Amino acid sequence: MENKQFRTESDLLGELQVPADAYYGVQTQRAINNYKISNTNMSDYPEYIVAMAYVKWAAASANAELGALDKNIADAICKACEEIVGGALHDQFPVDMMQGGAGTSVNMNANEVIANRALEIMGHKKGEYQFCSPNDHVNCAQSTNDAYPTAFRYTFVRMNRIMVKALQDLIDAFRAKGEEFKDIIKMGRTQLQDAVPMTSGQEFTAFADNLEEELANLERNAVLLKEINMGGTAIGTGLNAVPGFAELCARRMSELCGDELISAPDLVEATPDTGAYVSYSAALKRLAIKLSKTCNDLRLLASGPRCGLHEINLPPMAPGSSIMPGKVNPVIPEVTNQVCYKVIGNDTTVAFAAEAGQLQLNVMEPVIAESILESITWLTNAMNTLREKCVVGITVNKEHCYEMVKNSIGIVTALNPYIGYKNSTKVAKEALETGGSVYDIVLQKGLMTKEALDDALDPSKMLHSHKL
Repeated sequence: MENKQFRTESDLLGELQVPADAYYGVQTQRAINNYKISNTNMSDYPEYIVAMAYVKWAAASANAELGALDKNIADAICKACEEIVGGALHDQFPVDMMQGGAGTSVNMNANEVIANRALEIMGHKKGEYQFCSPNDHVNCAQSTNDAYPTAFRYTFVRMNRIMVKALQDLIDAFRAKGEEFKDIIKMGRTQLQDAVPMTSGQEFTAFADNLEEELANLERNAVLLKEINMGGTAIGTGLNAVPGFAELCARRMSELCGDELISAPDLVEATPDTGAYVSYSAALKRLAIKLSKTCNDLRLLASGPRCGLHEINLPPMAPGSSIMPGKVNPVIPEVTNQVCYKVIGNDTTVAFAAEAGQLQLNVMEPVIAESILESITWLTNAMNTLREKCVVGITVNKEHCYEMVKNSIGIVTALNPYIGYKNSTKVAKEALETGGSVYDIVLQKGLMTKEALDDALDPSKMLHSHKL
């Protein structure tokens, strides 16, 4: 008796049943059966699906123009790809991101979904591949080895824009706090010891400026991802692709997606090359390191409330303890720190995987793709969370900050030009040993007049360079 819930498809390894209503086919089903690794599927990354659809759309268009693909079939493929770019059928990409085969399962998942949707557009049933084949038509003039990396390169480009927007918003939030706190004097610190006065505004503006450097660094490295190896097919020699396909496919994809993609000048070199991934992942790591350091500072500045620095207040987001009443933890900076550690670890994974390439292909590209996609996604979410649930709600304890400045031994540094480093050191030592104030000790020793001392220790004059 016929089982209407499944259809039977076949490949090199034999026959396999596929759900009757599925747009994917036999090779995708094998991947579903084989790879239960990460619990993260291609469908979890919509931008990845869209990028793959653009690749197949551009390839079909170029092949039709070059006479390598029947126009009616190409039109149906292009229509199917256009629908996927628009958000259709994304649930039909269930392949685990972690897989063997250098991405073949991802490529075939896309080929099968597009072929079956194209069949419907042409008036045929799913699985009637004699009319539109995943391999012969959707994958015409392609290999996994050029289609797969082209897709995830362009995915990184698209997702980088989303992440950069989150970064810019976070920078703007820090800069707004810098303006809000510009008149609040506090003590600066080096090596966790009192240094010299500054303002909270300077501190928060520095957070913004430090992160802003990463905008240009990310863009520089994202540009490297726009060089693609489409048309190289298996190893870069272009076997089974008609002359002119590589350049035309890159041009068509650029026209479709609106980003300028460039055909690599040496496809044999480009096919196993992972240099752009290493550089871009390193840029993500650099951002993560800076972001984590910023969160360290926020947690330290908010430490207390009675026995820490207690200079700033972070918005209370959750009770901090199951046993200690009244405790509130800096949970948003903490989770951001942990995201940053993951990104740093992912960069190490990318480095190992990139080094593992052999001869004309790097078969470890799936873990490179998964690691970078995860890093971008987590960083984007973390930066949005940090901004929305922490930075915009930060307040400063103005009076407490000023009291610490007045009582700090660090302000003696401002007296170096007036009484010399040796005398300043003696004053600092006595203040430490006796608990006395720098101000009183300088007057007692007759090192300066009261008027001159008041002028030199005016906190506002210690915030920037000035004439003596």
